[in-house]
Amino acid sequence: MVGAGIVGASIGYHAARLGADVTIVDRGMPGCGATGESFGWIGASEPGTGPGGALRAAALREYRRLEDEVPDVRVRWSGSLSWGGAEPPLEPGRHLVGAEEAAAIEPNLRTPPSRAVHIPGDGAVDPQAVTDALVTAARTRGARLVTGTGATALRLVGGRVAGVDTTGGFLEAGTVVLAGGAEMAVLCAPLGVTVPVAPSPAILLRLAGPADLVRTLVATPDVEVRAGRDGELLAPIAYNGEATAAELTRPAERARDRIAAMFRGAQDVRLLSARVGVRPMPADGHPLIGPLVPGAYLAVMHSGVTLAPVAGRLVAEEVVHAVEAPELRGCRPR
Repeated sequence: MVGAGIVGASIGYHAARLGADVTIVDRGMPGCGATGESFGWIGASEPGTGPGGALRAAALREYRRLEDEVPDVRVRWSGSLSWGGAEPPLEPGRHLVGAEEAAAIEPNLRTPPSRAVHIPGDGAVDPQAVTDALVTAARTRGARLVTGTGATALRLVGGRVAGVDTTGGFLEAGTVVLAGGAEMAVLCAPLGVTVPVAPSPAILLRLAGPADLVRTLVATPDVEVRAGRDGELLAPIAYNGEATAAELTRPAERARDRIAAMFRGAQDVRLLSARVGVRPMPADGHPLIGPLVPGAYLAVMHSGVTLAPVAGRLVAEEVVHAVEAPELRGCRPR
């Protein structure tokens, strides 16, 4: 397994759960890449159409299953409240609410929207905590974790990938699962395989504010914000090429000001950090999951946080038991 983000951790856990001999290798610690800087919103807000539609439709159910299986996997089932953008179709589980209902859902809004979409079943996770829980559960089932070791090349023997060369030496494998995000395009290129995935940077803000200032996942065209762990607020913002701390601070402070203007009691909200996470973004936005060449299997997707439980289970079943998952047929890399 190349990659110890939330997707690689989930595949590793599910494969070990099926009795496979699993080694997870990563140049950093589990969750140190895009996973650790993810907003962590999961739920019906995700589009349920296209090749990845079946996976997204199963995301909530699979997270509930994972909560039952792995005690340290926890979801904050807070629901979401969104307004001001393109209004999604009112499918089951989505409710159109007015200002009075919006104020009851989010009591600290200064100006409740006259029209908003409430999705009670949406939730949020701490992606780093989920990743750590999955790696721990995988290791409990015999998986091996190798950190501080980067994958440098896939080794071909007789037309089949026989393992991966790393900065720490060669690791033999019956199947190499590539779940390391955007870096997988570079790793696969020498095989003559093009992986249409590119790095997509985004900034995640961590802010300190009053407890219960934000009750749900709030989303407008100008700001997204939710409660995090230890009383923090989390807010993602677009990345416009900022690189230095000062360049990151300016848009971060503007976002902080928008949150302060939106919620009563938010005038003392302060910025704790602004960090860039580099998400893997497939060219058409749909997951890329399936065999690449004999001995190599690709699992790259956005949003990995949302899809990790269901993708992890299905990929593990395909790799370990050599069965084809119908839910993945539209996601094949070819």
